[in-house]
Amino acid sequence: MKSPIETFTNWVKTGKDEGMEKNHKEPVKKMIELILVSNKEFSIIDAGCGNGWAVRLISSNKNCLVASGVDGSKLMIKKAKKIDKKNQYFHGELNTWIPKKKVDVVMSMEVFYYFEDPQCIISKIYDEWLNPGGQLVIGLDFYFENPDCHNWQEQTGVSIMKLLKINDWIRLFKKAGFKEVNKYQFCQSKSWKGTLVIQGSKI
Repeated sequence: MKSPIETFTNWVKTGKDEGMEKNHKEPVKKMIELILVSNKEFSIIDAGCGNGWAVRLISSNKNCLVASGVDGSKLMIKKAKKIDKKNQYFHGELNTWIPKKKVDVVMSMEVFYYFEDPQCIISKIYDEWLNPGGQLVIGLDFYFENPDCHNWQEQTGVSIMKLLKINDWIRLFKKAGFKEVNKYQFCQSKSWKGTLVIQGSKI
């Protein structure tokens, strides 16, 4: 089995990374709608940004002052920088990387279940990435209540994939200190239970 970073680096080499936007754009649009509800200006980091497609999407909003992305794959970041000269991209392990300046929003799509200890990254973002009053919004397709995803680890050969229940993710957010933790399931269809979105505020 390959590590998540090895897997996604190979996706860049084969062009498979371009399918991430196609497959995840609609739920990410819903996540962005949640972020924009306050109608306030904000700075944002996309944690596990891949080739930067979601950064480019949200940076086009008039209230977005600064948008940046960080990813563990050097090739992903290289591609993001090549495509996008407007926004900033950083290579770094999410568990250890710290932004030079805290932000108002951290978003992440299809990333957090690739950590052996998701609590670690959630707590780190709360403590070291977010301004007071900031929010974390994550999207997950791989979760227990969505049975269509249960065989993904076997199919993909990725070494780490934590299959947690919705209440487990809510508990991790609350343990890190987040308040007003909400959950949503967007883009459901037939047996597909939708993208699970967890949103929490640093109050």
